[in-house]
Amino acid sequence: MSTTWVIGETRDGAPKRVTDELITAAHHASPGAAVVVVLLGSGLDDAARTLSNRDVASVLVLDDERLAAYSPDGWANALADLARESMPDVVLGAATSRGRELLARLSAALDVSMASDVAELAVTDGYLDALRPTYAGRALVRVRLSGAPLVATVRPNSYPAAEARPEAAPIERRALGDYAAGAGVTSFDAPASTRPDVAEADAIVSGGRGMGAPEHFHLVENLADELAAAVGASRAVVDAGWRPHGEQVGQTGKTVAPSLYVACGISGAIQHVAGMKTAKVIVAINKDPEAPIFALADYGLVADVFEALPAVTAALRQHRGR
Repeated sequence: MSTTWVIGETRDGAPKRVTDELITAAHHASPGAAVVVVLLGSGLDDAARTLSNRDVASVLVLDDERLAAYSPDGWANALADLARESMPDVVLGAATSRGRELLARLSAALDVSMASDVAELAVTDGYLDALRPTYAGRALVRVRLSGAPLVATVRPNSYPAAEARPEAAPIERRALGDYAAGAGVTSFDAPASTRPDVAEADAIVSGGRGMGAPEHFHLVENLADELAAAVGASRAVVDAGWRPHGEQVGQTGKTVAPSLYVACGISGAIQHVAGMKTAKVIVAINKDPEAPIFALADYGLVADVFEALPAVTAALRQHRGR
């Protein structure tokens, strides 16, 4: 039986949603293969137990205090040693900032090819066929890899998250041998916010240049609060310094797939659309009736955002009796 590794990512001791998405991607790519989640870090007991209750053959854990601080070179070398020992057929990681650099280093250490930022993949007869967007989503490229292992990073929100199951898979722990960390992350400062991460949120309210100025984004935030939604932004807004890069939705930002996406004052440039077109329901608010975003939207409101957003927010509050 072939084996597919999923390189898991965690946050605050819990698996990130993208890890569950990778499990689904692994099963779609190579049906019948044994899916093994690989975790690196320190204090991984809770994350390992959570992931053992997914549709996986096992959870492979490298838990060591020396891995507490993320090091691209150190972690990649540790994974390469583990891969040479276990010989997986496929290795999948997330196309996140960490996954991109970690799997690129892993593929180099193993002297194999890698497909990056793929949206669909399939393994057939020892080849990995992958579909990845290019030119800001204007075109799709099909690539084929051979060799062992086959390595790829998968775009977040390309596959649904794996669900929990009652049976627990075994957790296998391995010892970390000689380790040279090299450059590493010494601290991580998360923004102080009670809102969900835009990449994992079920509802997102995004603002574009049509918001006029950064001080007007409180209108987007107010609606997001009523919907328990994340706040997103277009590239133009982020480039202007109005909003942090972590909120950027689009080809050069985050790819999202929420149940609800509300685009406020966003024209619908292809770069932005590439990151949110898979949302289940898209609502567009724009005063320009010819804005390209309306061609994608399920519901469109031709109106000034400075009038529409307060009205929609007030209507939601009234509906909820607040």
